[in-house]
Amino acid sequence: MKNEKPASGKPSTSRRKFLAGIGAVGTGLVTNGMVTANGFVPAVHSRNDDVLKIALIGCGGRGTGAAVNALNADPNTKVTVLADIFQDRIGPCLESIQKAYPDRVDVPQERQFYDFDAYKQVMQSDVDVVLLCTTPQFRPVQLRAAIDAGKHVFCEKPVAVDGPGVRSVLETCRIAKEKSLAVVSGLCWRYDVKVNEVIKRIKDGAIGDIIAIQENYLTGTLWHRGKDPKWSEMEYQIRNWLYFTWLSGDHIAEQHIHSLDKALWLNDDQAPISCVGMGGRQVRTEEKWGNVYDHFACTYSWENGVKAFTFTRQMEGCSNDTDDYILGSKGNAQVLRGIIENEKEKWRFRGNAPSMYDLEHVEMFKSIRNGSPINNGEYMSNSTLMAIMGREACYTGQEVSRDSVLNSEMVLGPEAFAWGDVDPGLIAMPGRSGKNVGS
Repeated sequence: MKNEKPASGKPSTSRRKFLAGIGAVGTGLVTNGMVTANGFVPAVHSRNDDVLKIALIGCGGRGTGAAVNALNADPNTKVTVLADIFQDRIGPCLESIQKAYPDRVDVPQERQFYDFDAYKQVMQSDVDVVLLCTTPQFRPVQLRAAIDAGKHVFCEKPVAVDGPGVRSVLETCRIAKEKSLAVVSGLCWRYDVKVNEVIKRIKDGAIGDIIAIQENYLTGTLWHRGKDPKWSEMEYQIRNWLYFTWLSGDHIAEQHIHSLDKALWLNDDQAPISCVGMGGRQVRTEEKWGNVYDHFACTYSWENGVKAFTFTRQMEGCSNDTDDYILGSKGNAQVLRGIIENEKEKWRFRGNAPSMYDLEHVEMFKSIRNGSPINNGEYMSNSTLMAIMGREACYTGQEVSRDSVLNSEMVLGPEAFAWGDVDPGLIAMPGRSGKNVGS
């Protein structure tokens, strides 16, 4: 691949222009899952014996795993298209998927696409389902393109890195409902058998009224791919996307969102009204770590008085914990450990728990085939919004509101995407980086 420019020789469409137009999209006449006034194509439907063709966009480790999960989930599926920003990611991904399912992978070179506009070529193909496993920055635009093209979608988390991106995804998911297209979220705990049983019991009153929630995502560090002198600054940042807020949303969004989503779930998927927090870079002091933090601590407040105290950290050599602790008026629970204690008993989950990564695809394909496609758009957007609220509260040192973040006009990232230089953005300094987002 060339570092100077995309394969087309032109920068991709401006993200700001795309996001600015989200309010004008989806106003056409809706008839039987088809929007007829603005060029949308009919929704895809499938009988139980139809082979559903799958495209993967984002051929890294998570994307490769998602493709295998999709093939595990339904015997009448087939991977026929692969796409990634980087050409060198496609070959290893294809090899891994073929090793798992040699008879259900058919991706010749002409259906392997790369560069910034690769997703557009995917949408012109005859696939039925698109797995969106790219860097979070690109998710709102690619999700809209998939729904406009009439594709069902599995969409990894988070779904955006800023308020305009969240608004775009909410609008896209509204259109997906009108077109009877599935949008299944990569917030995988929603499909875990044990977690579902624990949360159902809590919501049924096993510990009384919820008073407070503690969410921990305290872990070690993740990968870093180094720096190659042949790479442009844009290529370097995208290959190490975890460490640049404009690409990942910071680790409160990219990783801690799993914990925040469970707090949201326990609050009937209603986003909190406000957040305060603190965080910083105590260990990530080198330039290689971009501009993200290594720890966040936040307090979220809901209208009913419930508070969630959330902690996330990516540091080596520290004590780790990723459980959810729920305090109720009549007891308490630990969600991931599957334990509920109340005045009468201590209950523990004892059943089988198949792979949640497979189950999310099982449910997606089942919903497509029975004509009732799943749409996880609201909660995946609200969980992303919650993560952005926490990040901005910590970055600014201010209390932020749900509405200020959702309605913010702050767009992270460059005006358009092309190989070359790109500003990584400053490291946020609480008390110096501005007041409430959108104010």
